[in-house]
Amino acid sequence: MKTIKKTVKIRLLTPADCPALLDFETRNRGWFEQHVAPRGEAFYTRAGVEQHIAELLAAHAQGRWFPALLLDEAGVIVGRSNLKDVDSLAGVAELGYRVGQDQAGAGVATAAVVQMKALALQELGLRRLIAVVSPANPASARVMEKCGFVRLDPAASEALRGKDPELLAYQCDLNLD
Repeated sequence: MKTIKKTVKIRLLTPADCPALLDFETRNRGWFEQHVAPRGEAFYTRAGVEQHIAELLAAHAQGRWFPALLLDEAGVIVGRSNLKDVDSLAGVAELGYRVGQDQAGAGVATAAVVQMKALALQELGLRRLIAVVSPANPASARVMEKCGFVRLDPAASEALRGKDPELLAYQCDLNLD
């Protein structure tokens, strides 16, 4: 039985994270591709990850993204979480995350979602988060529900689900609770 991670540190991604992020993404590639669309081969190179980080940080500088790393007590990357499509005027963003295979079921995702909700409210002043989950990943749906997200009906979530009508859309209103 896996133990629950008591602490997961969240911090903004930096260019210096490239080697560790490339290692994390490469080690977990097969695991991630079971749950999300695969990335191209070019991503799994130092130049590919450097470009990825640069793009995310440019979007962050524009206030459109908050790309974060999830770190264990030793500072090792155990996952990632992002707030994307940040709309400060509407007070909404989309939450996403990915956790390494060796951390699945250890409470890392739940800890990350709880902390990202607090960051969204307290640091970014957001009022609502949305998320989309694949029905092939019921663990993520459980995390969303455990963290206060409510599943939207298909008609209300059509725009969130984009091109994939199979995705499940969730929403969470943020407050100071």
